[in-house]
Amino acid sequence: MPVSLPAWLLPVLGSAFALGFYDLSKKHAVDKNSVMHVLFYATLCGSAFYLLATLLWTGSLADARCSPRDFGLLVLKSMLVSASWTCVYYAMRDLPISIAAPIRASSPVWTFLGGLLLFHEVPTLPQGIAMLLIFTGYYLFSVFGKLEGISFRHTRAMHLILLGTLLGAASALYDKYLLNTLHIPRGTVQFWFSVDLVAILGAGCLIRTKCFGGKHKFIWRWTVPLTGVLLIIADFLYFYALSLPDIHISIVSLVRRCSCIVSFAAGSWYFRDVHVKKKACALALILLGVVILALAK
Repeated sequence: MPVSLPAWLLPVLGSAFALGFYDLSKKHAVDKNSVMHVLFYATLCGSAFYLLATLLWTGSLADARCSPRDFGLLVLKSMLVSASWTCVYYAMRDLPISIAAPIRASSPVWTFLGGLLLFHEVPTLPQGIAMLLIFTGYYLFSVFGKLEGISFRHTRAMHLILLGTLLGAASALYDKYLLNTLHIPRGTVQFWFSVDLVAILGAGCLIRTKCFGGKHKFIWRWTVPLTGVLLIIADFLYFYALSLPDIHISIVSLVRRCSCIVSFAAGSWYFRDVHVKKKACALALILLGVVILALAK
C-alpha cells in the first residue's frame, strides 16, 4: 500500500534544497567582500527576478494590493528579516560553512518553543522522537565546532550568527501569524517583503558606506545575483507550504533547515572544511528525523 506524503513535504524539501545552495552561494559572495553591498545587491537581484517572474506568469502585479494595516505589518517583517540577514552575512564571512550552516539550522529549536507557547503546537509521539533526533544532531554540530577552535563566548561571529538565528526564528513565527491567523495572501506577503527589503537594505548600505566606511571593498561576483534568486525560489516554496491548512510551523522549520545537509556536503568539499566524518554523523541524525517526520501521522 503506497505511503501518502504530507502535502507540505515536497515544497518544504524543495525550499530546503534551494536554501542549501543559497548558503553556499552566500558564503562565496561575502568571502573577503563588503557584506552590506553583497546583501543589498543580492536582494535587489532577487526582488527583480521575483517581480519579472510574477509579471510573466500572471500578466499583472495584483499581489501589490493590500490594506495600510497589512502593509505596516509586512514592513515590520522586512525590518526583522533585514536585521537577521545582516547578522548572518557578517558571521558567514568569518565562519566555516560546515559550522555556520548547522548553527543557522538550530533556528527550528527556537521556532518550536515559540510555536508551542504561541500556537499550542503539541507534537505527536513519533513527531517528538523525530524532533529529538534533529535537535541532537544540531547539538553535536556545536560540539564539533569546538574542535576547530571556535569559542562561542569569545568569537564575535558566533554571537552574530546566534542573534541572526534568533531573529530568523521570530520571523518564522511571524510568518505563520501573517499567513494563517490574519490570512494575508502569500503572494502579497512575498511581493511586499521583496520590495521593502530592497528599500531597507539600500538605506542600510548607504548609511554604512557614508558614515562608517569599511575595510572591505565590494567585488562583484556571479554568486551575488545567484544568492538573491535562490532565496526567492526557497521563499516561494516555503510560503506555499506555510499557507496550507493545519500546518505546524515548528515541523516545517525543522524540515526546511535540512538545507544544512546540502551546505555541508557541497561546502565541505568546495571550502575544504575539516572534521567531515564527525559532522556527517550529526547530519545522519537530522536526516533520520526528517524521514520519521515525513511518515508520522
